[in-house]
Amino acid sequence: MGGNLMDQMFFAAEVLLNGLMTGVMYALVALGFVLIFKASGVFNYAQGVLALFAALTLVGIQQGQVPFAHMINAMFGTHIEHFGWTVPSVLAILLTGAVMVLLAFLIEKLVLQHLIGQAPIILFMATIGLAYFLEGLGDVMWGADIKNLDVGLPQGISETIETATAEWFGYGFFIDRLDIWATLIAALLVAALVGFAQYTKQGRAMRAVADDHQAALSVGISLRFIWVMVWSIAGFVALVAGVMWGTKSGVQFSLSLIALKALPVLMLGGFTSIPGAIVGGLVIGVGEKLFEFFVGPMIGGATENWFAYVLALLFLVFRPQGLFGERIIERV
Repeated sequence: MGGNLMDQMFFAAEVLLNGLMTGVMYALVALGFVLIFKASGVFNYAQGVLALFAALTLVGIQQGQVPFAHMINAMFGTHIEHFGWTVPSVLAILLTGAVMVLLAFLIEKLVLQHLIGQAPIILFMATIGLAYFLEGLGDVMWGADIKNLDVGLPQGISETIETATAEWFGYGFFIDRLDIWATLIAALLVAALVGFAQYTKQGRAMRAVADDHQAALSVGISLRFIWVMVWSIAGFVALVAGVMWGTKSGVQFSLSLIALKALPVLMLGGFTSIPGAIVGGLVIGVGEKLFEFFVGPMIGGATENWFAYVLALLFLVFRPQGLFGERIIERV
């Protein structure tokens, strides 16, 4: 009996550790939403599609794939697929980052510039249109087939952690090395984003733009620069998220659905809070893993699919602004 209890405790500890690592990834995805919301006051529906587009572009550049190859072949009867070379992972990531910055500039120039001073619902509808446009563009540019993404990150069970935990506790933890690297990279990026938003001049300007577009313009803040900067950062966050999730499960169009997992995180932490996104991500990551471990077997399993949304619903009922969000009071 005692041995079984100890095994359950060690297994729960392993589940907890996996939950923390998953939570860091959720927090990273949620931060992309928070940054856009703080700069424009709108929920960016296109954030998940940005991750998909970044991952598709990275694979295409890596493999030397010809953009719009399917359309070119259909129009001219050719059979062009690849340039005939491959690009190293580091260079491919840098080139993809440049593409995301260019995309941010185009979004500001063609979409956001014409919506200054508009109601948040107008901006939100614009991001919905942008999401579907980018999804279609990614399909036309790179094709809709599932792609393997490999940027050189280690994969497989970490024998070092398994051996060390077996020696210390008598129970070896099975932790994927890709999850460890993804957690470390995501944690560093989260820390850098927090420092940027809280302690730099550009971060303060970003918060000013979120409060009032016209007031920010009147004190000399370039709204165009702030929006390009924030969308570039969100694009880079999407690139990192796309690389991590794409490496783990392949680059496919369902990758854009990772944005849906960020919604409960934002509802818990608050749409305007960077620390809230971090805490919310950890709470969701750990909560869904432990709930699946302890309660899942009693009710048939598969609780990870809905646990986060039920928890978010409870927060909407009892604390709509989230753990760290600001309570908004409007007088009429």
